[in-house]
Amino acid sequence: MEATLAVARLPPHDPKTPALSVVDMHTGGEPLRIVHAGCPEVVGSTLLAKRRYMRHHLDYVRRRLVFEPRGHRDMYGAVLVQSELPDAHLGVLFLHNEGYSSMCGHAVLALGRFALDFGLVPAPPDGAREAQVNIHCPCGLVTAFVACEGGRSCGPVRFHSVPAFVLAADLTVDVPGHGKVVMDIAYGGAFYAFVSAEKLGLDVCSSRTRDLVEAASTVTEAVKAQFKVNHPESEDLGFLYGTILTDGKDAYSQEPTTNICVFADEQVDRSPTGSGVTARIALQYHKGFLQLNQTRTFKSSATGSVFTGCAVREAKCGDFKAVIVEVAGQAHYTGTASLTVEDGDPLKGGFLLK
Repeated sequence: MEATLAVARLPPHDPKTPALSVVDMHTGGEPLRIVHAGCPEVVGSTLLAKRRYMRHHLDYVRRRLVFEPRGHRDMYGAVLVQSELPDAHLGVLFLHNEGYSSMCGHAVLALGRFALDFGLVPAPPDGAREAQVNIHCPCGLVTAFVACEGGRSCGPVRFHSVPAFVLAADLTVDVPGHGKVVMDIAYGGAFYAFVSAEKLGLDVCSSRTRDLVEAASTVTEAVKAQFKVNHPESEDLGFLYGTILTDGKDAYSQEPTTNICVFADEQVDRSPTGSGVTARIALQYHKGFLQLNQTRTFKSSATGSVFTGCAVREAKCGDFKAVIVEVAGQAHYTGTASLTVEDGDPLKGGFLLK
């Protein structure tokens, strides 16, 4: 006889600790755990204030979502909150193994589908082939366009970024073990250092992931120690999120260019990195390698998954010349769960292995 399990029934748990109801997705292999219900109220008059509040008062939620034994050191999370912006359909806080991001492109691609399928946006008109979802991220308002049929998502998603710009081009940084290395710092909702893996004696397509992670992490720490990252409009956004190692193929080509992103506490993005693609498009446009509306394909060295990106129009961010970038990719659902806490569990707060 086959055993059946009632969907709504929860295992024994601490009644004082509400279960976190989550929907799991992935975009190009990069996971996203979306909190659908159960998170305490995140207080704050602005989204950035809510981000600060969650960091200081609700960080146990992040640990429960992301850390083992419920997650793993490369898990990524999203908590949905109300936005103060009148045009936003939803606000979101991004969670990773070290804290809270300002932007996450793979999450936006997944959240576009989720928002449409779970009724967070008005149903599109009959016959519509695309639905618009306005997502307020900590870096600003990002517009997603979701392929749909019969009012449900049915294919790829694209989004238009906040203004993306180059903070420092051809910056020389003294990287321990590698000497002076020339690299770029660019912003696509988060700041990244970009450097060809070849300059570090590696091949982004064939070197061991562990070697790529160690090299990228060394670059990140060197940049943080030698270069001040500032955002022209918000102090909350002025930090280096990680390093993206590339194959060095920045000149326009119809062939994919490959990269790997290492961010937060040596977290490895399985996708081509949506905010990284945004920043890399801005960098290639800044250096004259790309024109407006020229589409490039970006490939993840971790999984082989691809995103496309193109600069759709020029913009400004403070005094910086910037571009609005369109990034497209495919997200998929992987399941649902109710994450509970048992009172006597000595590891209920979560842990990470390194």
